[in-house]
Amino acid sequence: MSDRIRRRFAALRAEGRAGLVTFLVAGDPDMATFGRLLAGLPEAGADLLEVGMPFSDPMADGPTIEEGYGRALAAGTRLADVLAAVADFRRRDTSTPLVLMGYYNPIHRYGPERFAADARVAGVDGLIVVDLPPEEDAELRVPAEAAGLHLVRLLTPTTRGGRLARVLEGASGFLYYVSITGITGSRAPDLGEVETALAEIRRHTDLPLAVGFGIREPAQAAALARIADGVVVGSALVRTVAEHLDGRGRPRAGLEAAVLGRVRALAAAIREVRRG
Repeated sequence: MSDRIRRRFAALRAEGRAGLVTFLVAGDPDMATFGRLLAGLPEAGADLLEVGMPFSDPMADGPTIEEGYGRALAAGTRLADVLAAVADFRRRDTSTPLVLMGYYNPIHRYGPERFAADARVAGVDGLIVVDLPPEEDAELRVPAEAAGLHLVRLLTPTTRGGRLARVLEGASGFLYYVSITGITGSRAPDLGEVETALAEIRRHTDLPLAVGFGIREPAQAAALARIADGVVVGSALVRTVAEHLDGRGRPRAGLEAAVLGRVRALAAAIREVRRG
């Protein structure tokens, strides 16, 4: 099993702080720009990286990320290109954990066994598959475990009781807590509700808990960093990409600086929060 994720969360615990988990869509707005952004994220303060695998029907995502997937697909991005980008990143960075996030259809078409093996060779550490529930994920979980990939499970505000136990079974790496009911980027999370939910989940698992959906600003990230092991920011970064495209969807000067600048601001806010 890959241990980059475990080492990173152990280091964060030793530092007494939460980690910043960033999400970008692979190939948005093109592979060259995405590759430079990916390479710059760790230096800007990202502790773990989530890379979105473009898909034409991202049902759990809001319009911002859906449009990012659309731009990536229009640019010709395919799953093999995503793995190639990860491999290129790994030639320069061997320590930052990287998780692929997306939907099962592209993986199914690629072939689960082949995908898991190729992802491991490329340097992927884990997988988050939004539309693959625990009852149906053996087709991917078995080859993923054999390849040494963590299968990161999603928890929501409605995951309780027996359902919580079922989701935790077979989960590894960390857990992704979806802080709101609804699609990504739709509204801000309620801090009190999230804190109560995380406390209940921690009664049943020692896995690190990362919180995502609806987190846009450094102050929000800092508030969640007091109670979570990781804070996930995605829509805000994908929106920043979109805001720096010209009328034909091509990157304008300053796109990379704007995205990485936003990451630096989020990272600085999180790093100021020290936990006992």
